[in-house]
Amino acid sequence: MWDAPEDDDLRIRDALMAGRESALAEAYDTHAGAVYGLALHITRDTGVAEDIVQEVFADLWQRPERFDASRSRLRGWLCMIGRRRAIDWLRRQRTSERYRHTVAEPDVVLPYVEDAVMTSLAHKQVRKAVNDLPDTHRRAVLLAYYQGLTYREVGAALGIPEGTAKYRLSSALRRIAVQLADQID
Repeated sequence: MWDAPEDDDLRIRDALMAGRESALAEAYDTHAGAVYGLALHITRDTGVAEDIVQEVFADLWQRPERFDASRSRLRGWLCMIGRRRAIDWLRRQRTSERYRHTVAEPDVVLPYVEDAVMTSLAHKQVRKAVNDLPDTHRRAVLLAYYQGLTYREVGAALGIPEGTAKYRLSSALRRIAVQLADQID
């Protein structure tokens, strides 16, 4: 556990929040090597590791308030962000490789026109069901499923507790399911 935030971390964060580019340069000079080393260890690709470092520090510059010096040191927080991005990159690579192998298989059946029409109809029905939701529920669904936000992020965006966001989303999904089931019958 940890007692007090590092004075340099607080100073850098405050300077970043004030928009001082020199603080970003100092943070980069101090911590970029650690973030790069971790990203390189995970991805085994120097170009990707360099990109991750750039993304991590761009994110720090754009949203310095996300760093909470009372919870972690700046180096640890930056490395955590870099680690997450490296793991996300690995996951995308694996998915991409699986997709390439699936497409390359000779017995892959291309969708028929009928399937495309049915899919389009289903999408239209889902869009209508979402539009028919009460505004509070519709906004939660749009944020979560169309913008990819988490429950916590939906709650923050709507100014409501995370639990309320979860309730609205589950309630909305039940309403959508009932409406779609009624359309099938």
